[in-house]
Amino acid sequence: MGAGKTTIGRRLAKGLRRKFIDADQELERRTGASIALIFDIEGEIGFRAREKRIIEELTQLDDIVLATGGGAILDPDNRAALKSRGFVVYLHAPVEKLVERTQRDTNRPLLKTDNPAERMRELLEQRDPIYQQVADLVVDTGALTMAEIVKEIRNARP
Repeated sequence: MGAGKTTIGRRLAKGLRRKFIDADQELERRTGASIALIFDIEGEIGFRAREKRIIEELTQLDDIVLATGGGAILDPDNRAALKSRGFVVYLHAPVEKLVERTQRDTNRPLLKTDNPAERMRELLEQRDPIYQQVADLVVDTGALTMAEIVKEIRNARP
């Protein structure tokens, strides 16, 4: 959350002349409900099941740039689909940057807690090793400009 997946994904797709798809936005479009509402009604388990179906479908498309939610890689099937069907980029940023970028966003169900910064640290501690394992490329979005990030990804992809 807050690493820049959607913003960078859009810019990368434009530069590559590919379609950009944000898995969370696609899920919201199809259900007519926000991610926060899905979490409220179905809980994280219900959301993750929906997310898994969307990722299975979207990873089979050609010539797209796909942004997934930060927790998508928790599911082994999602990891396998992403890794086997695409070039996976982990947009990494220091926790402090992520907290700064998400602090005003009220549409982050996992950060609806008394201490969002601590929750962000917990999530990153849990997820970072998985991100590192799945990624074909790791880019530090806390240290580079948008143009530098896009250029690095373009230069690294097959």
